[in-house]
Amino acid sequence: MTNGVDVRTAAAEFDRTGLADVETAAEDERKQVLSQFPLEEWAELPLERYALGQGTPPGSGPTYCRLMEFGTPHLGSIKGGSAAKHIMYHHNSGEWRLAAPLRGMDPQDAWTELRGQFVRAFEAVGAGDFEALDDLEVLRCGPTLVTKSLATYFPQHFLPVYATEHMRTFVTLLGGEAQAGVPAARTNRQLRELVRGLEEFEGWTGQEVMRFLYKYFNPRQRTIWKVAPGERGRLWDECRDGGFICVGWDELGDLGQYQSDTELQQALDAHWPRSSGGSLTLARRLLAFRDLEAGDRIVANRGMDEVLATGRVDGSYRYDPDRAEFHHVVPVVWDPSHAQKLPKPQHGWRSTFAKVDPSLFARLAARDAGSDSAPGVDPAQAAASIALPEDVQAVLDALERKGQVILHGPPGTGKTRLALGAALALDGRADVLGADAGQRAEAQAEMLHGDRVRVVTFHPSYGYEDFVEGFKPDLSATGPGLTLALADGLFHDLCGRAAAHPDQTFLLVVDEINRGDLPRIFGELITLLELDKRNLPVALPVSKRRFSVPPNVRIVGTMNTADRSISHLDAAVRRRFAFLPVGPDPDAVSGTVGPLDLAAFFESLNSRIARHLDADHQIGHAYLLRDGEPIATEEDLAAAFHHEIIPLLEDYCLGRAELLHSILGRLVDADTGRPLHMPPQDLTDALATEFTSGVPGPDA
Repeated sequence: MTNGVDVRTAAAEFDRTGLADVETAAEDERKQVLSQFPLEEWAELPLERYALGQGTPPGSGPTYCRLMEFGTPHLGSIKGGSAAKHIMYHHNSGEWRLAAPLRGMDPQDAWTELRGQFVRAFEAVGAGDFEALDDLEVLRCGPTLVTKSLATYFPQHFLPVYATEHMRTFVTLLGGEAQAGVPAARTNRQLRELVRGLEEFEGWTGQEVMRFLYKYFNPRQRTIWKVAPGERGRLWDECRDGGFICVGWDELGDLGQYQSDTELQQALDAHWPRSSGGSLTLARRLLAFRDLEAGDRIVANRGMDEVLATGRVDGSYRYDPDRAEFHHVVPVVWDPSHAQKLPKPQHGWRSTFAKVDPSLFARLAARDAGSDSAPGVDPAQAAASIALPEDVQAVLDALERKGQVILHGPPGTGKTRLALGAALALDGRADVLGADAGQRAEAQAEMLHGDRVRVVTFHPSYGYEDFVEGFKPDLSATGPGLTLALADGLFHDLCGRAAAHPDQTFLLVVDEINRGDLPRIFGELITLLELDKRNLPVALPVSKRRFSVPPNVRIVGTMNTADRSISHLDAAVRRRFAFLPVGPDPDAVSGTVGPLDLAAFFESLNSRIARHLDADHQIGHAYLLRDGEPIATEEDLAAAFHHEIIPLLEDYCLGRAELLHSILGRLVDADTGRPLHMPPQDLTDALATEFTSGVPGPDA
């Protein structure tokens, strides 16, 4: 997150002279808030002047929540996410949505309680009694709005940084200890005191501090998205000239009203019913579009092999019902110089939304149309400027926080690949994460021949003597009979090398970790895995030698939840591992085989499996990949379906023909209960008929 830059160096480089206009705009916005919503009038402020979703009466101006979220960008953003950040709002269904402490109350009574807590918060800060903020339970439900409100009315006491996790990250960055479970306002105050205590920030304004922290140490993981400007790019000229990107699904209304992907999925179902249920993946993509932030990167495309431009998000999502179509809009500054034809189609680009691999984006951004590279742009430097893939970064963050992590999910979701990707990143080989399969495999082989990363697969006969230490046959002994010698296990050996090189990180990747008897394998070392127990010596029961786990050792395990759920793991083991789900990824199989939309089939099949079995028994995207690319031929699809997917489902259904029929529908013979076997061309048509009925919305 720090990109190798320390705070002192970054502060010396930061140009404060160019922020005068920003400071002026922020102060103008602050005066606007104070003018329209004076502190002394808050005690009598009516609900219709506060909450979103009621419309705007003529001549009344924006509500307080609308002004704070959409009308004061220079004071710091609280855009993105759902309207729940405002604690109470009027949903387009006609009902009032209230935060947990207010639920069940009449809207006016709820507003009286909420308004009263705002008033008490303002009075407490005005009197310098900051600890009183801790007692205002309702305000905890809207940390970003509340903290922005306090920073707007009392800029001398609060910094314009509002996201709780961002504040915690900055506190740690500046040498503090972030406190869990405290109100956001307290963390903001802690951050402000840390800033005031550093001479590098002497004389800096809150605006300067905020913009400096986000410029150099932005804690947000950024996913790069490809977004198609209408079918075959028909809206591109409008988007380019207007400085925005837009998408359809207008019937959904403002995406800000949806609090979860499930709620949005239900709305999709209502407007575009499908034979196999709504698109949870589409719901998640739409919410990701809604939550784009300034600085995020975008690729606009036409079809699967043409880049129209790259862009940088320049604001936040808005719903614009005045447009003739495509009401969901995000402002973007476009760079058409990166327009180009790609050497091969990107099969994942068939739909409106797709994730873009950071290394691919680096190559796109390093090229001008008609030339191999942009003048003065080093592709290696461009690649280095892109953050790690989101899933790899999540693993590294969990390892930093917990010391060890288990990646869990259905078979075929890429858990081992992700574990080795994290290993490559820790080994300084993040540059190959987006490379082709051959380059990545070569880098992995080199890494595993080194001293810092070890891979092992647990199984029922794997034991303590293999992992820690034990007496084993001495093959070098020449005397008669069997000679046993004390031998270090894999983990003991790794810890010894880690202790000798404390400045490096050592990693153990345990594949199929749940297939081993973990209490027996780890023994007394399970206690030493906790980060605060590292370097704590214990006497090993076999050799009586002193042993400790160095603080620079990390463990990544993988487990198939279809084999055994997390709940079956030993409780002591569960407490010492972070658990990251690795689920099926429809983006990875975006493409077509004849009439079949592969991603829609994949999602629809998994939807049925989850409904009739459970989510742990879904199939992973690897079943529909060949050499890392989505299956492209009818023959490959038939082979994968008949020889891999069908046997897996039959095993899951344990001979229950009715259950298999519920999942595969007309692809199961009604009389015999056996899956139908048909030629590749007929199978593709049958899968399209059974599982897909058209994904709502425009394609690329």
